[in-house]
Amino acid sequence: MSLINTQVKPFKATAYHNGEFVPVSEENLKGKWSVVVFYPADFTFVCPTELGDLADHYAEFQKLGVEIYGVSTDTHFTHKAWHDTSDTINKIRYPLVGDPTATLARNFEVLIEEEGLALRGTFVINPEGQIKLYEVHDNGIGRDAKELLRKVQAAQYVATHPGEVCPAKWTPGAETLKPSLDLVGKI
Repeated sequence: MSLINTQVKPFKATAYHNGEFVPVSEENLKGKWSVVVFYPADFTFVCPTELGDLADHYAEFQKLGVEIYGVSTDTHFTHKAWHDTSDTINKIRYPLVGDPTATLARNFEVLIEEEGLALRGTFVINPEGQIKLYEVHDNGIGRDAKELLRKVQAAQYVATHPGEVCPAKWTPGAETLKPSLDLVGKI
């Protein structure tokens, strides 16, 4: 079964955010758009490149009313230690959520059970707490924050423009499509 249009399952976790340990639950993912980005582990190789890329584009996500949550099966204490020792991770202003029990990784179906690590899963969640988009990568394949930003913009556009859809490579201001019998076979 697909996770698309399902509600985020209940969870309670602790995040390292702006120098503090803060509680995070599914309630934090409601009332605004959210992006949950799972990654395998702190102090690794591809992970800081992705999290740093998201940090570089964080202001653009914030302008869209989107909060980002980075999640790994590390503890919130490990997130703080990484934040304090890595220049790349130090620039992160979004919450880094600890998931040492792997509850979130299981809920979002990205847990590698035998390793206790998460796959690279990206989830876009609407203000009602429904998963509208997700993508899961092998852990050797890094993600691109600009492409994620474009996908969030498309999800937001479709949510506010019933009857319209965004074609491949759509960007804000570009033409959309209105599916109809007249379009069949003409694209």
